[in-house]
Amino acid sequence: MAMQTVEFHFITGLRRPLFQNARLRGSWDNEGRFSNDWTEHPMQETTGEDGCPVFTASVSLDLADEGKFFKWGVVIDGPQFTNFWGIPTELQDTRNTDRYRQFQLIADGPAPRVERYFLTYCRRLGANKRYRPDSPVPSLHFAVWAPNAQQVDVVFGERNNGYISDTGEGIDPTMPVIPLSLRLDGIWEGDAPGTFATYMSLPYMYRILTAQGQTVYRTDIFSRHQIGEGCINPNDPNTGTWTGTVETLDGTVSCSVVTDPDVVRRKFASTRPGLTPDLIPAEEFWATEFTAGLPVPTRIEDLVIYELHVGSLGFGKETAGDLGDAIAFLDHLVELGVNAVELLPMAEFSGNVSWGYGDSHHFCVEGSAGGRDKYRHFVRECHRRGIAVIQDVVYNHYDPNAARAQWKYDSDNDEQNIYYWFEGHPSDYRFPDGRPFPTGGYIDNGSTGYTPRFWEEAVRQQFISSAAFLLEEMHVDGLRVDLTQAIHRDNVLHADGRPVGSANIFGQKFLREWSRTLNMIHPTVMLFAEDHTGWEGVTRPPAQGGLGFDYTWDAEFYHNLVGDADAAGGKARLLKQAGTGGNEPLPMDRFSGSLFASQFNRVVFHESHDEAGNAQGSVRTLVVAANYAPLVGATRIAAENRARLAAGLSLLSAGTPMFFMGEEVGAQKPYTFDKFIYNREDILVEKQESGKTLFRFYQDIISLSRRLPSIRTQNIDILHVSNTNRVLVFKRWKGAEEVIIAASFNNTPFANGYVVQKDFLGIPNAGWKEVFNSDAALYGGRNIGNGGGTLFSSQARLNVVIPANGFVVLVKQ
Repeated sequence: MAMQTVEFHFITGLRRPLFQNARLRGSWDNEGRFSNDWTEHPMQETTGEDGCPVFTASVSLDLADEGKFFKWGVVIDGPQFTNFWGIPTELQDTRNTDRYRQFQLIADGPAPRVERYFLTYCRRLGANKRYRPDSPVPSLHFAVWAPNAQQVDVVFGERNNGYISDTGEGIDPTMPVIPLSLRLDGIWEGDAPGTFATYMSLPYMYRILTAQGQTVYRTDIFSRHQIGEGCINPNDPNTGTWTGTVETLDGTVSCSVVTDPDVVRRKFASTRPGLTPDLIPAEEFWATEFTAGLPVPTRIEDLVIYELHVGSLGFGKETAGDLGDAIAFLDHLVELGVNAVELLPMAEFSGNVSWGYGDSHHFCVEGSAGGRDKYRHFVRECHRRGIAVIQDVVYNHYDPNAARAQWKYDSDNDEQNIYYWFEGHPSDYRFPDGRPFPTGGYIDNGSTGYTPRFWEEAVRQQFISSAAFLLEEMHVDGLRVDLTQAIHRDNVLHADGRPVGSANIFGQKFLREWSRTLNMIHPTVMLFAEDHTGWEGVTRPPAQGGLGFDYTWDAEFYHNLVGDADAAGGKARLLKQAGTGGNEPLPMDRFSGSLFASQFNRVVFHESHDEAGNAQGSVRTLVVAANYAPLVGATRIAAENRARLAAGLSLLSAGTPMFFMGEEVGAQKPYTFDKFIYNREDILVEKQESGKTLFRFYQDIISLSRRLPSIRTQNIDILHVSNTNRVLVFKRWKGAEEVIIAASFNNTPFANGYVVQKDFLGIPNAGWKEVFNSDAALYGGRNIGNGGGTLFSSQARLNVVIPANGFVVLVKQ
């Protein structure tokens, strides 16, 4: 009986020992014969050459079953779970969502046969340390995915400028050229002579002989640092004249850098040229992450999110803000009372003045903002203050100018454009008049640029592994994915707009694999989707056919509450209509539907980065509240009243509240993707001057929302709605704690009381103490309310004074 030994490797690619008690399961019996009843084998935990945990097992299979396809997978125990299926990847089949690996048993070939599964590519691709049995120190290993290349070498650039031109100018002649060999799955690999330390911090690029025989220079998509810190592309005169320095060079076209992910600069400040940086082990750096003893929230219901664009900081500077400015800004956030900060994308992007939604290197932190180590310092400082960090990430497109990164990486053929989805062949497409339409096979998805090639495992792993990198190496607490509907629903052919169903299916497969993997690594990770489809499956678990997100952004809430953007057509648009100053009926009932729906895993907001001046028709909230009138005198007072009401309805809803930077001091200038640096308002100065009373309101309402457990639940009941009176009353509760919020967009107060009647479940007979009044004098209001007194309900009837364009909060006694 001829047998073949097969080794199975489950490779995590993560340094932290996350999993235990791994067991191999496969479609064979105890005799090594093919069987539909799977058997289980214990796996041995070892440390792989990448320095990370690896689980291995060997099985002898009977070659009488040669030619059959065997299936296998791994069961593991891990953080907060046991007996968990460890393969998050679905089959490469649009009709099948099963998750297992398979191989065909063949007698010929090397012995033993090795089957591998990589949970992440964090240490598989890129420039990484390798620990060999014959050496006490690690060597440097390069690996790059280039399945169409004829040849791949690593070349090093000169330290002083970090740029290698398309003709090879800038290669350091004193450094070796490292040839790579084609191994598995289109991956080229090779070792540099000497130790890893020899190459630490050196710039490099891949020199690729493409499928067409052209020599090109490409960055490392898996690099953890791009050397450029500026905005100039030496090959594009439109970006300026390059002075030959790293400080002026655009990171997306610069050399990648050999980086040790296991060390961190001890101090935040950059090292002066010529000095060796003071590096400490990452474990030592993170050991002081929570020294202040302030708990970092892990439940999304507990969050009050401040959306922050680092580039919009740096008040008074000519350049964009950076991570140093962000750390200095944290004291303001602590004083404000928020407990989560959501950062606009920080991955490497073109130039140095950007929102970051077109990126090219997902393992890199934008160099002009400070780079990876300064980002780690920022996260640690947030955690020391009890603030969770949520990072925006972009998977629906790449930087459209990434000619040295993702675009046509190893072949000029469109169908071999490995990072982009292309259907068929260029010759398949023509314009209606018969002219060739060679780009017609690319896929549009309602976003910027073409759809990534989600059916390729290496493309999915670029995004999955970079997310794991953010969790493991950067210690972020949550991720918000940009425009997920562009990934799972909106893919259409560039040629004629026909839907491409397979792209939508593989987009869904990718998002499920992404969420499964991240939950395996960090069960408390918080996952948010910017999704406007209304599909409930976005927040369903993958096991139930969902995508696995925890919460979605609720743009409908914004459109109904504020509604200044043109896209809000047909919605309630309460603030926009109230800002005209009239007292005609408002569709409060339409907004109440959004308020009630906020309980269904929603992030609600009255302003985000998109709706602060960038979306057509939108402006800042305070400007909407006055219908664009000059914000002086009585107009400013009325505008602040309405702005406080809009903020209160968000913060006291059943959703998780978020607001955009500057709202807390009444920012007025439009925030746009291309002009933000010219429209910066000094939030720290405004807090002491014209925004003083509004800031105090935000402080107090945030404190109240965090102090009352009922506000941090998803329990909500609409007690009363009147379009004519422009009044909305709703209740929040948890256990015995019940809270009633009475709000009005009426321009005159209900100073003699407003009668609300529901039923005994909605309004039990009780005393109700006023604990908050948005019209309080210290917020700039007229102090019309219930005086902090206790009101009494009887027969499910409550009479409450409600201020003009304001709200009061009552707690059952």
